[in-house]
Amino acid sequence: MSEATPLTDHGVFDVAAHAAQLPEAAGTMVADHRFTDDPAASARVFRVYRPTPPHSHASCDEYLYALSGRCLMKFADEPAVEVGPGTLVFFKRGVVHSVPEILEEPMVFLSVDTPRREPRDIRFVEAGTGTPDTFMRQRD
Repeated sequence: MSEATPLTDHGVFDVAAHAAQLPEAAGTMVADHRFTDDPAASARVFRVYRPTPPHSHASCDEYLYALSGRCLMKFADEPAVEVGPGTLVFFKRGVVHSVPEILEEPMVFLSVDTPRREPRDIRFVEAGTGTPDTFMRQRD
């Protein structure tokens, strides 16, 4: 995971270039690059490498825009929906969500989190299905 751009009053980011620099494989479920890391909101691009178990986040609402790939995404007990390039997904903090299946790789999202998503903010529904460290590489 790369460090976010230092806090400034504006920014211009080449999202496709940063998405292309995400590793081909990872030891975690997800790897990301943060563009901004402001307390009010964070923006990042991330790749999903393997299915993610049901989990939620306590600190933010998430807006996910699919840049590439296709996956099934599930919210709580609702039927899974297919998500692919051009799809915008939104869910509020506390909403249980998962990616039970990756249909086409690379599965890459642009994410805007409001307010900022703390990197360790992940609560897995079932004990033993993941930790913050197995979900996403943490900052040093």
